[in-house]
Amino acid sequence: MISGLKSSTSTWFEAYAALSTSIMILQTATNQLLPARLRSFILSILKRFFSGYFVSHATITIDELWEGCRNEFYDAAKEYLPSKITHANKNLRVGSLTMNDKIAVAVQDGEAVEDVFGNIKLTWRFCVHEDRRGGQQNHNIKPDVTHMYQLTFCERDRGKVMDSYLPHVLSAYRAIKDGRKEMKIYNRKIRSRSWTALALKHPSTFDTLAIEPQLKKSIIDDLDRFLRRKDFYKKVGKPWKRGYLLYGPPGTGKSSMIAAMANYLKFDVYNFDLTTFFSDSELIEALRTTSSRSIIVVEDIDCNKVVHDRSKEADEDPKFVKVTLSGLLNAMDGLWSGSGDERIIVFTTNHKDRLDPALLRPGRMDMHINLSFCTVNSFRILASNYLDVQTHPLFEPIEGLLEKLEVSPASMAEELMKSDDADVALGELIEFLKRKEKMGGDEIEASESKQSCPLSKKKRWGVMKSMHRSGSKQSTTPETKRVEH
Repeated sequence: MISGLKSSTSTWFEAYAALSTSIMILQTATNQLLPARLRSFILSILKRFFSGYFVSHATITIDELWEGCRNEFYDAAKEYLPSKITHANKNLRVGSLTMNDKIAVAVQDGEAVEDVFGNIKLTWRFCVHEDRRGGQQNHNIKPDVTHMYQLTFCERDRGKVMDSYLPHVLSAYRAIKDGRKEMKIYNRKIRSRSWTALALKHPSTFDTLAIEPQLKKSIIDDLDRFLRRKDFYKKVGKPWKRGYLLYGPPGTGKSSMIAAMANYLKFDVYNFDLTTFFSDSELIEALRTTSSRSIIVVEDIDCNKVVHDRSKEADEDPKFVKVTLSGLLNAMDGLWSGSGDERIIVFTTNHKDRLDPALLRPGRMDMHINLSFCTVNSFRILASNYLDVQTHPLFEPIEGLLEKLEVSPASMAEELMKSDDADVALGELIEFLKRKEKMGGDEIEASESKQSCPLSKKKRWGVMKSMHRSGSKQSTTPETKRVEH
């Protein structure tokens, strides 16, 4: 038995010696035949393969919505990833928003995008999931589609990813958002849970707005105060939001005022058309899916009859009631109003007197801004914007007529656009004002103001295609009511 053990040990030593000799010969041949860079590349491939084979990985899923609200991490990943796309990515999507020359690039569903953060290697994937359970019996029902990003990394790097990398992505997104010059306007289709975005290219700014200087300064000061009072709102226990009511006759520049606010704040705009909502809960859900640092717009609020008198809600047939005033008030300043920070809420109306007082109280509509007919000061701003003139001999007769007439800034601007020659345009404007004076002064404007819901406004924010120089066709009187928080 001992002799058998000695024979087996000897056999093992012979095999080991032969293997060692073969490895040495192979190593010598490899070093002589393969360049150093090629050897290094092969070793790195082998190391990566075996390390990935034995190391466990973790995956984080970032959904578009988080507990029913807009997930800022999803938006951050959407903005961050295009900068990481390389020639290794072969499946891409490209597009361009309306009236935007910039080409946007995004990854296709399932395409992997690699990123390196310090010594951490990470892989991103964009995924689309369709839930067809609700449409199994009816093929005409479209499946619910959800979008998400998946981030995969080594399990040992979990702490660094959670504590450092994800905050890095979020801060990069906020820097991109703050630094971009282009805002977006979001519209929501009927019975849809998602928002569609268009480029907000409206040229209106506070520099071009034809409003009284005192009123302009008060609005800008109010917006600046709102932006710097984050800690104040937290201290007093109020959601970080502010409400504005823009009221006045048609054609006085309420929509252009909203665009000027968006361009000044660099906030996106969400257009809330109350006719697209079929219940209060649907309205609240839509509000929750808006992002922070945005302007929530409800135009022509007086066109919804439930905001006229809350006491009449009980008399309405539930089959025909969509959004109620109570639901709207809860969405504005109820428990749901704290779902986002740094929000501006803007209501517009042609008839302030028709609105329920509950809608107008401080905390809901904090600042009431009356946009009225053209004044002398607003006319001079319009003349500067459209004709590049600050003084002219014809200013005096025009201003004399304006003191007796009620003319909307939109009508004034339309006349000024008829000629590039200041003498001709101002002469035509005088003739226009004289015709109005003969017709009874404010007869035409009064007939316009009786239209509670002009058809031209119905889809204004959803289309935004006619971007002519209407951004400077506003006027106001300095009537304003402000309630400070």
